[in-house]
Amino acid sequence: MKIDYHTHHQRCGHAVGTLREYVEKAIELGIEQLGLSDHMPLFHIDPQQYLPEVAMSRSELANYVEECYNLKREYTRQIDIRVGLEADYIEGHEREIERILGDFEWDYVIGSVHFIGHNSEWDITDYRMIHLWQGKDVADVYRHYYDKVKKAASCGLFDFIGHVDAIKRFGFQCTQNTFEWEKEALDVIRKNDLAVELNTAGWAAKAAEQYPSQRMLHYCREIGIPITLGSDAHQPGHLMRDFDKALQMLKQVGIHQLATFSQRGRFMINTVYN
Repeated sequence: MKIDYHTHHQRCGHAVGTLREYVEKAIELGIEQLGLSDHMPLFHIDPQQYLPEVAMSRSELANYVEECYNLKREYTRQIDIRVGLEADYIEGHEREIERILGDFEWDYVIGSVHFIGHNSEWDITDYRMIHLWQGKDVADVYRHYYDKVKKAASCGLFDFIGHVDAIKRFGFQCTQNTFEWEKEALDVIRKNDLAVELNTAGWAAKAAEQYPSQRMLHYCREIGIPITLGSDAHQPGHLMRDFDKALQMLKQVGIHQLATFSQRGRFMINTVYN
């Protein structure tokens, strides 16, 4: 089964393509299960005063969900659409996140750490904020990031963790071995029975490798963390980007099943390698 569970669309402001264009491209590619998962509206900062084009506005969330379900019904004979959301974990604001998620029915919610730092105002995945690395102890940033991942995994709001080692996106290398922090985060993910995505967008970033790293994938297999697949597409042409490499990596690591999601439940499917 061809699946892609991580996609973004024009509502978030930094992606292009309508939801319908994504669905039609997915059908063209032979995707059998497509997850629509745009960015949750931000509430801890004013995106227009902070940085524009970060996430959809709060006023658009209901329209997004309605359009997703309309497309799900319209294309039901051609593709299985799963309605999701990528939700930012913002420490100290768990109840606000819960209220936003509780307003709608989801097939799944991705929990991702983008924001760290004082008042969670540093988006470590936004190229417009790369300058904030200047003068920082890289090891401290990595340690802080993985602490946030552990808290995201423990909050009970998400179904899988997105781009679990996204801290490496812009290629800032930590001279200290970070594997213990990575394993600690994965242990918490396992304890809370969450999945992790193999996110292929990292191959197109400065990181030049998938999220998570191969050593983290090995540890996921070792401790029994389920894996799902996501392209983190920001235009329809990104759907299933580098999935051939991803599937070969899963084969090498020894992962033979993938996680899918419906109505906040997880269902495993067998992986067939070319």
